Amino acid sequence: MGLRAGDLHDLVKPVFEVDSYRSKMGSDANIVVVSFSVMEQQAAKDLVDFIEKGYNFVLDADATPGEIDEGIYKVFVEMERNANISSQVLEMLDGVGKLAEVENFRFRYYKSFTSKDASLSNLQEMIPGDASSYDQIVSESGVNNFKDFFNKSYLESTEMFGDALLVKKAYADPIAFTVKDFSNTHQINESIKEKINMNDYAEIMFLTKYLGDYNVMKFGNKTLTFENEGHTLVVERL
Repeated sequence: MGLRAGDLHDLVKPVFEVDSYRSKMGSDANIVVVSFSVMEQQAAKDLVDFIEKGYNFVLDADATPGEIDEGIYKVFVEMERNANISSQVLEMLDGVGKLAEVENFRFRYYKSFTSKDASLSNLQEMIPGDASSYDQIVSESGVNNFKDFFNKSYLESTEMFGDALLVKKAYADPIAFTVKDFSNTHQINESIKEKINMNDYAEIMFLTKYLGDYNVMKFGNKTLTFENEGHTLVVERL
């Protein structure tokens, strides 16, 4: 029996990624990879089956054989990069949204820290429709790419799951954050309304040693900022 509306309720995360993972079918410049985070292995398999059977523009869909984080499986959908890609993604989201009862999806493009509403205009703005546009975006990613932002760190790995950032240092437990904002340092400093917290010096020192050569500050009880080359990342500990 096929899936029906609501069968994957609360099992598909509302933030998905586009072009954050490598294609297994061909060049990344020619193939768009859309990835969903799914709770439960069977739900991931069901979603793969639904997408492969439901959309003829999908080249391939697959799920990770095991968890990539606690309780989270990834579903990868590969599609040809072309002028219709944004409309095709939106069509797929309509079906997935009905299964998972997600009304408003958000997406992160490439390795950006921040997510945007998955509207047609935002998808068209962010997803390159041809190989040359893709190559240009990748080459210009700079510190907007979370991998490059942590280029001065001691970290063994950095991964984004939806709006959650997971960082891992060798021989240490991983640390998870919720990403709240990312922009140039001047704009971030103007947007933060909380006062600098001077009482949590121990946490600031711990994060400085864990991350490396970054200016780490804390505002209020939760807000942390990491600064690198004029760009600042705003997070909260999970």
